[in-house]
Amino acid sequence: MSDDHAELERRRALTEDAARPEAVERRHAANGRTARENVEDLVDKGSFVEYGRFAIAAQRHRRDLADLIARTPADGLIAGTARINGDLFGEERSACAVLSYDYTVLAGTQGALGHRKKDRLFELIDRMRLPTVFFAEGGGGRPGDTDYPTVSSLEVRAFKLWAALSGVVPRIAIVKGRCFAGNAVIAGCADLIVATEDASIGMGGPAMIAGGGLGEVAPDDVGPIAVQAPNGVVDVVVADEAEAVAVTKRLLGYFQGTTPPGPAGDQTRLRTMVPERARRAYQVAPIIETLADEGSVTFLRPGFAKEMVTALARIGGRPVGVLANNTMVMAGAITAAAADKAARFLQLCDAFGLPVVSLVDCPGYMVGPAAEAEALVRRGSRMLVAGAALSVPLIAVVLRRGYGLGAQAMTGGSLHEPLLTVAWPGAHLGPMGLEGAVRLGMRKELEAIADDDEREERVRQATAAAQDNAKALNAAQLFEIDDVIDPADTRKLIVDTLTAAAGADERAVRRRFVDTW
Repeated sequence: MSDDHAELERRRALTEDAARPEAVERRHAANGRTARENVEDLVDKGSFVEYGRFAIAAQRHRRDLADLIARTPADGLIAGTARINGDLFGEERSACAVLSYDYTVLAGTQGALGHRKKDRLFELIDRMRLPTVFFAEGGGGRPGDTDYPTVSSLEVRAFKLWAALSGVVPRIAIVKGRCFAGNAVIAGCADLIVATEDASIGMGGPAMIAGGGLGEVAPDDVGPIAVQAPNGVVDVVVADEAEAVAVTKRLLGYFQGTTPPGPAGDQTRLRTMVPERARRAYQVAPIIETLADEGSVTFLRPGFAKEMVTALARIGGRPVGVLANNTMVMAGAITAAAADKAARFLQLCDAFGLPVVSLVDCPGYMVGPAAEAEALVRRGSRMLVAGAALSVPLIAVVLRRGYGLGAQAMTGGSLHEPLLTVAWPGAHLGPMGLEGAVRLGMRKELEAIADDDEREERVRQATAAAQDNAKALNAAQLFEIDDVIDPADTRKLIVDTLTAAAGADERAVRRRFVDTW
């Protein structure tokens, strides 16, 4: 072996975890894995091609070179290309990019060479159209780099380049532990965020908070999961990094293509999953899980705007997005937050070619002064705008109630916008809630009835008549919907319709970006 080759092997060994046993031990003691351990778990064995392995922190003016080589490998950012899920999708469709801040190197902060490395990777990701996973844990910008003269460092291009990938390739951020400032922005610009239960995510860490005169805040109190899950920042909460990697591989798979059809549950169970009583709430998640291939459903942002359910799943092996009203909360009405959640989800599905299945049980938009205080007029309209822009297949299934503009928003703006709009036998459709429509339409007649009991009996009679008229079969007779079906046939009809649509890709050439919110 030549001297040059020997030096290369020595330097390569210094970049591995084994060269820093104390740092690795500290990381393990904190119930964490090293960056290289996470990357190794995520990617197909032997497929990782690393960029910038020999970069070090830009601190030669203040630290010894040998110390920097030993203690700041890769400048705290591991990055490269790899294959993920190659056993399912083959070599080409499994090609991805992977980046990971290394918390054992200067607390995962963003160094000068690390920024240059990100710039390089982000440009390659764009050129090669590589889905990307980014482990984002870290403390934000690094003030201690001295090798490059700078005043503001605001000319750094990494954030622009990363943001510009929105709608170009799917990007998943994984957050464990503390993730502040620039690291949090990397996560926030991603399409999906998977975070561990001990994560704390914030646009500024404790030092920045204190520097702004806002008091002393413990790192774990800046943006804990107890805040960032209910408010919608985090899409999926997991126990630890091992589960985060497993969930991320499943999430990435939805964007990598179809698989052989998986087993499904007994579809006849769907016939009894929706209560006959219109005002009785029920869980919609079991319906989604029954329609989908077994074990294929991932619910997104489940703690945020609980009245709206969003999920990724496979039906007959095809990846789909599922939108559903949750009658357990707000009776499934569309609130401002629910519209935000749904509109952004529709953008995500449309950007990356995922058909959407909408399960409708909606009494309409939430109304009243409190709802309007939440900017419902604007935020609620986002869902209609996003639905109107959809170019991927949309299939709507009215489970029980489809009333007013809310039902239209759930169906892309109109019952005739989806490729297929069907209803289950007990479903009812109308321009607004039936009792409300009766009280509004018969107001003068009702006001003329002096006796309260008599007036309410008249309302009940008129509502019953309206209920009979609003039956799905009557709507089907007038061809407002395409069919009324046996619930047990729903999965097959979805599969057959998506198969019929598979030959045409009508998505416009124009680039779409996905709102961060």
